[in-house]
Amino acid sequence: MILVGHDPASAVYVRNKVRACEAAGIHSFTHRLHEKVENEELLNLITRLNADPSVHGILVQLPLPAHIDMARILETIAPSKDVDGFHLYNVGALVTGNTVFSPCTPYGVVKLLEHEGIPVEGQNVVVVGASNIVGKPMALMLMARDATVAICHAKARDLAQFTIGADILVVAAGVPGLITAPMVKKGAVVIDVGINRLEDGKIVGDVDFAGVSRRASHITPVPGGVGPMTVTMLLVNTIESAERFYAAQRTAS
Repeated sequence: MILVGHDPASAVYVRNKVRACEAAGIHSFTHRLHEKVENEELLNLITRLNADPSVHGILVQLPLPAHIDMARILETIAPSKDVDGFHLYNVGALVTGNTVFSPCTPYGVVKLLEHEGIPVEGQNVVVVGASNIVGKPMALMLMARDATVAICHAKARDLAQFTIGADILVVAAGVPGLITAPMVKKGAVVIDVGINRLEDGKIVGDVDFAGVSRRASHITPVPGGVGPMTVTMLLVNTIESAERFYAAQRTAS
């Protein structure tokens, strides 16, 4: 794990990932870099980790300071070690279904649906939020499972006309309380990916949990819902990376 700067939230996320690795028996180590680190120093570190056969997963904690070229950094990570699933190849290959690693948050959402036995095939799915990290890959992964998917921006005109028809509603817009009960069909499955810190320090999602939970058949809480699944899928991707590496070694020998 590579942590740049002293963002408190990022430090907490990295600490949680370290603890999860320890619990799963995965060896992890964290490179902590100054917030004024130059792009080249960060790129050189990633290049060394790419070449290190003892490293099976590389994670750069986001967000990065404004002067860092985030796209260049993420694209320097070897796709075979990109356990976050953010590399251009891994995101783009979702279109054809040949990705090496799926992005952890939408991957976690898919696993939640599978675990609960919630059918995806033929369902009307609305994804609110069109980020490269969650919204777009989420839509592609559900399309690959034969869902009919609409993807909306948080600023969509009359957002409710889209969300009210959703059998499965995935919200990842970063707007606290964006989705209210009248916007949700009775019996819908609601996945809240949003994590927002209010002025009083309270952590809330993008969905009005109290109101929507009275209409939804299933709903994820914030915190404690999708967040832990994101970390879990990071571990799954890392273990798969190690298994592929050692399988290739056995084949070569």
